[in-house]
Amino acid sequence: MGGVNVKKLMILALVMSLLTTGCSSGSSGENPEVPCFTLNSGYRMPMLGLGTWTQDNATAEESVYTAIREGYRLIDTARYYGNEEGVGRGVRRAIDEGLVSREDIFVTTKIMPGNYSDPDSAIDASQKSLGLGYIDLMLIHQPGYNDEGVYKALERGVKAGKIRSIGISNYYTPEEFERIARNADIIPAVVQNENHIYFQNTSLQKYLERYGTIVESWYPLGGRGHTQELFSDHTIRRIAASHGKTPAQVILRWHVQAGYVVIPGSKNELHITENINIFDFTLTNDEMTSISALDRQHRFELW
Repeated sequence: MGGVNVKKLMILALVMSLLTTGCSSGSSGENPEVPCFTLNSGYRMPMLGLGTWTQDNATAEESVYTAIREGYRLIDTARYYGNEEGVGRGVRRAIDEGLVSREDIFVTTKIMPGNYSDPDSAIDASQKSLGLGYIDLMLIHQPGYNDEGVYKALERGVKAGKIRSIGISNYYTPEEFERIARNADIIPAVVQNENHIYFQNTSLQKYLERYGTIVESWYPLGGRGHTQELFSDHTIRRIAASHGKTPAQVILRWHVQAGYVVIPGSKNELHITENINIFDFTLTNDEMTSISALDRQHRFELW
C-alpha cells in the first residue's frame, strides 16, 4: 500500500484502535463522558453518537443541538440525507453558545452513489454545506461504480486538509473491504454497517482488527419497523430489568462493550437523552455472552 511498511502499520493501527480515552463532556460537566476510540488515522472518535437519517434540515439542526447539549460529540449525516446544512447549523449554534469548540465535535458524512462520477466536487459540496471547515470522517456510502476511484478522491481530500479520516459504509465481507484497501495509501479508519443484536457480524470486526479499522453500527436498535422486535426480546428485557435500564440502553451498552461505535438516530429529546445514559453501568461477562448468543446473522435492510 503506497510503499509503506504494511506490517508495522497494521500493528501500530491495532494498538491505537484498542485504546479508548474520554471525550469532552461539555462545559457544565454534568453530562456523561463518552469514551473515544483512537482511530488508525490518529484522531479520536466518540463511541456513541447521533444518527440523522430521515431528518430534514430544520429537524436535524434541533436534534443535533439537543444532542450536543446532552453530551454527544459524534454526529452522523450523509449527502444523501439532504440535511448537511441543518447538521452544520446545529453544531455551529452549540459552538456559538459556548457549549463546545469545533475540536470537540466529530462529524461524519458520506459521498452518495449519484456523485461517484465526480467525487472531488462532492467532497467540496459537503464541506460547504456543513460549514465547519474540515470534515472529521467521510465515507463511501455504499459499493458502486467507480468506488475505488471515489476512495482515491477521499485520500486526496485528506492530503488537501479537507478531511481528517476516511472509510467505507455497507461493505460486509473481508473481500469487499480488501477490494478498496488493497490499492489504498490510507487504510480505512471505519467501516459503517448495519449492525445489531440479530446481525452482529463479528467475523468482519475480528478481521478488521489487523488494520485497526473500527466497525460502526447503523440501525443499532433495529431501525424503523424493527425496534420493538429487539426491545421485546426476552433476554434484553431480563437484563434491562436487572440493571434498572431500558432495553434501548442495554442494547447500546452491548454495542459499546463489544467494541463498536454506535449511532442511534432520534429527533425525540427524551430518547436522545436516554440513549447517551449508558455509561453508568456495565454488562457482566455472562450478560454479554447471552446477548452475543442472540446473533441470527439476519439483516433488516439490503443496502
